Amino acid sequence: MYTVVDIETTGNGNKGQKITEISIIVFDGKKIIDEFTSLVNPEQNIPPFITNLTGITNAMVRYAPKFHEIAKKVEELTRDTIFVAHNVNFDYNIIKDEFKSLGFDFRRKKLCTVRLSRKIIPGLQSYSLGNICIGENIPINGRHRAKGDAEATTELFKRLLERDDHFIINSFLNPRSRQATLPPLLDKKVVDELPETFGVYYFKNSAKEIIYVGKANNIKQRVISHFYDKKKKEREMCQETAHLSYTETGSELLALLLESSEIKTKFPKFNKSQKNSNTANGLFSYEDQKGILHLAFNKLKLTPNPILTFYSIAECRAFLESLCNEYELCPKYCHLQTNVKDCFNYHLQNCKGVCNQKEEIAIYNKRVHKAITSIGFKAKNLVIKETGRNNAEIGFTLILEGTYKGFGYIDKTQAEQLEQPEDYQFFLQPKRDNRDVQRILTAYLKKDSKEKQQKNGKISI
Repeated sequence: MYTVVDIETTGNGNKGQKITEISIIVFDGKKIIDEFTSLVNPEQNIPPFITNLTGITNAMVRYAPKFHEIAKKVEELTRDTIFVAHNVNFDYNIIKDEFKSLGFDFRRKKLCTVRLSRKIIPGLQSYSLGNICIGENIPINGRHRAKGDAEATTELFKRLLERDDHFIINSFLNPRSRQATLPPLLDKKVVDELPETFGVYYFKNSAKEIIYVGKANNIKQRVISHFYDKKKKEREMCQETAHLSYTETGSELLALLLESSEIKTKFPKFNKSQKNSNTANGLFSYEDQKGILHLAFNKLKLTPNPILTFYSIAECRAFLESLCNEYELCPKYCHLQTNVKDCFNYHLQNCKGVCNQKEEIAIYNKRVHKAITSIGFKAKNLVIKETGRNNAEIGFTLILEGTYKGFGYIDKTQAEQLEQPEDYQFFLQPKRDNRDVQRILTAYLKKDSKEKQQKNGKISI
């Protein structure tokens, strides 16, 4: 048994879409068994552009039932059925969110008539409900109204069932199949052909504009993981995704560097980290009246010449905590513990006591200076050698005079002939140095010690 569902919403995006109308048609595959349609009071204003699209006004829903008043009916009609909709994740997730707000976990098997149509009626320029119905001569009695769209979707679904000679629908219902979770505008073949390598991937909308850039150790697995993420941002991003592309990098480090550069030059809609410096936090140091050297953080625009930049307070605090542990610094003077006379770490014997005059300030400050020095690059001229995109090449990152210059690829035979870091400039993809790059490279060099990398032939100075 199937329930073909269509909803209209307030369309308020990140503010939270609420249902304004719902239509449910219970369908056994051949005929309609039952149906239910109702306007719904969304308990929020309907924007004018939504009214222009659907014809549903605030006055029409003012005395309509609220969702909690029809929730039992919706649950009963859809219970033990397969949830069918055109672009199913949109309708399903909004209804699921409505039930979640009521403390109920709404779970149904689901089928998407967009994805089914792509398989059973291939070659169409557009798989919107309106376009398919025109091609199939299916009337829509009330476009962008729940009942009219649900009736049209039911007729379309009936025809898809009749033409399904290869049991495609059964494969979509297989719990191991990922068909129903893929973005409705995206061709499954594109996902199937993604490589399982290090690289950077690009989500694009129907106009082929880049809306998200991501880094991956396994491009295919990472891309697919977005489709299973239930966060609102991920769902909205996947709804817009119509195209995918990627660039293989050969290593995680080069993927991180390329991702950072691409975000800063292409400004994708769904990337926030590394894109907007106004929301960043800067790490800095200062000396108080006692002569004690502090490490602290503040909004980047209030922090001239920061030591490092972070894009969340949590990331910044985690970094400071690691410095405290490594160099035995006082959390009070790293602004991790505030409004305390003695830091809590002193009582755990993880602080040497500068906070209660048990340690000389000069000795403590030496360790702070050592910690600050560890954050920067340890060599002016540096070539970090990485795995290439194939067995015949290496990837590399170049730092000259303490400044990041970019990365590139070179044949292993040519690399053997290069003696100085400066020689790698001729094979370089030039990139800009910035705080994010410094953070990436510092973390990399900190993770793999200089001695270990020299021993493995990964680094030359």
